[in-house]
Amino acid sequence: MKAVFERLSPRQRSYAAAAGIALISLGAGYGLSMLGGGSDDGDAAADAGCEEVLYWYDPMVPDQRFDEPGKSPFMDMQLVPKCAGGEAQAGEGVSIDSAMVQNFGIRTAEAEYGVLEPETTVTGTLAYNGSEVAIVQPRAGGYVQRTYGHAPQDLIARGAPVVDLLVPEWGGAQQEFLAVAATGDAALTSAARQRLRLLGMPEGVISSVARSGRPQSTITVTAPQSGAITSLGVRPGMTVMAGQSLAEISGYSPIWLEAAVPEALAGSARVGQPVSATLTAFPGERFAGRIIAILPSAQDASRTITVRAAMPNPGLRLKPGMFAQVTIAPERREALLIPSEAVIRTGERTLVMITQESGGYRPVEVRIGREAGGRTEVLAGLAAGEEVVTSGQFLLDSEASLAGIDVRPTEDAPTTAGENEAQANADEPRTYRATGTIERITAGSITLRHGPVKALEWPAMTMGFATEGPAQVRGFQRGDRVTFTFVQASTGPRIVSIRKTGQ
Repeated sequence: MKAVFERLSPRQRSYAAAAGIALISLGAGYGLSMLGGGSDDGDAAADAGCEEVLYWYDPMVPDQRFDEPGKSPFMDMQLVPKCAGGEAQAGEGVSIDSAMVQNFGIRTAEAEYGVLEPETTVTGTLAYNGSEVAIVQPRAGGYVQRTYGHAPQDLIARGAPVVDLLVPEWGGAQQEFLAVAATGDAALTSAARQRLRLLGMPEGVISSVARSGRPQSTITVTAPQSGAITSLGVRPGMTVMAGQSLAEISGYSPIWLEAAVPEALAGSARVGQPVSATLTAFPGERFAGRIIAILPSAQDASRTITVRAAMPNPGLRLKPGMFAQVTIAPERREALLIPSEAVIRTGERTLVMITQESGGYRPVEVRIGREAGGRTEVLAGLAAGEEVVTSGQFLLDSEASLAGIDVRPTEDAPTTAGENEAQANADEPRTYRATGTIERITAGSITLRHGPVKALEWPAMTMGFATEGPAQVRGFQRGDRVTFTFVQASTGPRIVSIRKTGQ
């Protein structure tokens, strides 16, 4: 070998030396690996707190299993060991080693009762009060003599003249009435008076003819209510027929507020629910009202439901057509709440992971409701005091699926004393107290101008309250200062007790 090496050129000698060093290095590496074989697996298992590893897996793809540790081929992360002691205990839940709980950042929170009040803010428009529309019509046909200079959108007061009509046929009938009345025959006079009524003549005109003894063929048609003239169809010199529409008068005190509520939020609106509105025309002011109707159809283009509220309009400051930002205050009710991050939506059902008294975790099916402020309302499936997993729940859900853990159905949720108490409180409406001034009293309601009600977050406003009947408000009159209590019934607020201030 030495003779062969000596016969090589200097360049060939250097190549041979390098090849020899490489072979020696490879041999040493192989020997060391054989002496320390399996140490990587052991170190990884020890780091995970496992005495025995069943297999390795990627938590994001838990169905794929690997025989050795390493980097996941699916995600930029290391594979996780499945420990031999991590199977479900007695098929009741997933058991995770305490070291794994800390490594995966598993956190929990308690399901507890609280008030969830997601305020809904939408846009709205002021409109005429459609329940206070009057049609001005003549009782008999005739000729227009005067129109008093009115125009569309003019404001008009109740009893104000709209048009003077000349009714020719009334003249002859009134002459006959006067002739019969002159005979002194009471029966014929009564019959002639009845004929005038059938011709559409008002009782006031008949009495005036009887007193003066002179026919009166011209009648003044007046406005039956106050409001704005939204339609005007009469001009001087026109010929009109009996029952023809001369004008339309729409009221706007109280004024209507029509808000467009998205379909997803429409379930939170109820008739009788309070609303408040702000308008650019009156910066810094907030106007209060109450929902009176939820229209039955949705808008195809915007997918919204129209919610109609009535708002007091003293001084007629609010004008139809004004744009408003509307806040709908939800009903105050207690509900079982959990952090929204604890909810797992699978597409087919909704789950949460709960901790068990015996240790471990179990998936639970729940039915959820409203969501606001990072909290979600639980309608069924959980009991107050149960601990839900808020971080790491997806990993635990994967473990439960691999181990075949049964999901607890909603009907198997335990019942707690807190739930019974909450149900009892729900059956008994809460009573609220306020002070105010009486604005109006009817047989079944009372309108009060009251101060703020902090418990309901109501501002000062004027609104109607149902009463138990006339006996409850006997002795009260408009302008009295009163202290009263009321409840929020399904049909709206109802007076429980009322007394004058100082009594």
